[in-house]
Amino acid sequence: MARSHHRKKHKQHVQQFKHKGDFAVSKAKGKASYTFLIIGVIVGFLIGYFATNGLVGWMGIGSAAGGVVGYFIGTRIDAGK
Repeated sequence: MARSHHRKKHKQHVQQFKHKGDFAVSKAKGKASYTFLIIGVIVGFLIGYFATNGLVGWMGIGSAAGGVVGYFIGTRIDAGK
């Protein structure tokens, strides 16, 4: 009687991709810290613009402060994932 477990497996080119432990876990596609950084810069810029009637120095400070706050909020959200 034939012993099928001694035979060579068919479709070896396909079987090389079917190993259980060979798959790498991918990281998250996007990070919330970058998104919140950009949103924080925009919001800080707008607050600085409307609060000071367009003074460039205060708009820059508002943008920097908004970016820092947005980045830290985004890192807290990323840590919770």
